[in-house]
Amino acid sequence: MNSNAAHLRMLPSTLRAIKKPFKAFTSSYNKQFWVMCASSLLFFASFNLVIPELPGYLTSLGGGEHKGLIIGIFTLTALLARPFSGRLADTIGRVPVMVFGVVVCVVIGFLYPILDFVVGFFILRFFHGLSTGFTPTGNAAYVADIVPPNRRGEAMGLVGFFNSLGMAAGPILGSTLLIAFDGEYKWLFWISSALAFLSVLVFIGLPETLQNKQKMSWNHLKVTWADVYEPRVVVPSVVMALTAFSFGVVLTIVPDLCTQLGLENKGLFFTVFTLSSLLMRLIAGRASDQWGRANMLFVSASVIIISMVVIGLAQNVNTLLIGAAIFGIALGINAPTIFAWTIDLSLEKFRGRAMATVYIALELGIGAGALISGYVYANQAERMPISFFVAAGLAFLAFLYLVVYKLKR
Repeated sequence: MNSNAAHLRMLPSTLRAIKKPFKAFTSSYNKQFWVMCASSLLFFASFNLVIPELPGYLTSLGGGEHKGLIIGIFTLTALLARPFSGRLADTIGRVPVMVFGVVVCVVIGFLYPILDFVVGFFILRFFHGLSTGFTPTGNAAYVADIVPPNRRGEAMGLVGFFNSLGMAAGPILGSTLLIAFDGEYKWLFWISSALAFLSVLVFIGLPETLQNKQKMSWNHLKVTWADVYEPRVVVPSVVMALTAFSFGVVLTIVPDLCTQLGLENKGLFFTVFTLSSLLMRLIAGRASDQWGRANMLFVSASVIIISMVVIGLAQNVNTLLIGAAIFGIALGINAPTIFAWTIDLSLEKFRGRAMATVYIALELGIGAGALISGYVYANQAERMPISFFVAAGLAFLAFLYLVVYKLKR
């Protein structure tokens, strides 16, 4: 009893010791930053809610042979939207760009149960891609405006942490809801819309950060090559495209791989890899501030190679989940480092364009990974590993590209 009493007396001082560094850490970012983090969490949860179940849904509509298009079409539209979103973020403001993407997400979620045929499904996937083509671009530019330059890596790591938290919660929640609602997909789509609506409610009322913003006009939609390609950020963009291929493969093939290995709740894979990504993002951003962006990307490319080989060779659920955890570590290093490097290299007045360029590279990589892996796999289980090995090869190319970059410097 005396020992327990002593421990209880020590508890307040222990809590104060923990609270002090935590308070110092959180107070170093303002309210706007944390609101953006919360909004990102809800937004990423909204469209990731349905991803693990979409291959099954498409099969139920009679289009199972076109699974590669589920992610491919979505990312194609996001890619096409990036030049517009980057230009608009740099002219009419960050907030309108974010709002537009969220509104698209809300509307499309309610239309999925109505257009319940293959062509209708892919039409909606095409327009759904506008949401990720706009909202993350505006969000990243907004965050870049409000954080100090010497903490960009850490800030992008924190935003990525909340993005990943949404990506982790979405799939496991979606699969759980589908089981609870006896396979009624409409509930997934409606709840996806509700989460997107909440994400816009969170940041409505925040001040615009763009200085000298302009009124919307048709001239802002006249996109030139300069709006598509920011030459200052070519190196992080190339690395992003080569490494993001693996994510497209995972999104397309892993749901069927889970079924093949007997993992009923497909969201578990995505939750494991996202949780490991969350943990890594907390330290990777700051590490890239200290050790250099290219050095951290050497590590991430190497870990992607390992993860793709492990997943491709998985013969049971445990090995698959180990591969998921390794893949999460790789992405946890990769994304915040590339985004921070992009901001480092860009001019302030073209920050939206720079973010759009690297997001275009992201969509190119994911889209190519989804399309190629979908048709290589072609619903034949013995062909699954090929796509993962191709992804490993492209990550190795990213590693070599960084070597050449370092040698040239």
